[in-house]
Amino acid sequence: QVELVESGGGLVQPGGSLRLSCAASGAFFSLNIMGWYRQAPGKQRELVADITFDGRTNYADSVKGRFTISRDNAKNTVSLQMNSLKPEDTAVYYCNLRWGSVVNYWGKGTLVTVSS
Repeated sequence: QVELVESGGGLVQPGGSLRLSCAASGAFFSLNIMGWYRQAPGKQRELVADITFDGRTNYADSVKGRFTISRDNAKNTVSLQMNSLKPEDTAVYYCNLRWGSVVNYWGKGTLVTVSS
């Protein structure tokens, strides 16, 4: 089994910052992609950012220039530094790990609320 555990969510004012972290444990292929998705009430789950084993990144247009994804392969962790947060960033953020065309694991999610 593979387990993903997120941390770092919370309440922040517009313009503020938060850092999300996700730790992966269990048996999984090392050459994987880890990422963050989010889902706001009434909306579809969407990709925020992901990163390959060798550090190639992909960001949603809505977060480019504000969010930074990183990973530590030795610790099997992935982080998302979120700056200049906006109310529209409010959502449950989910950690994701995948490889190949089928294998796909999800964390339980952590809530980020951006509000004054």
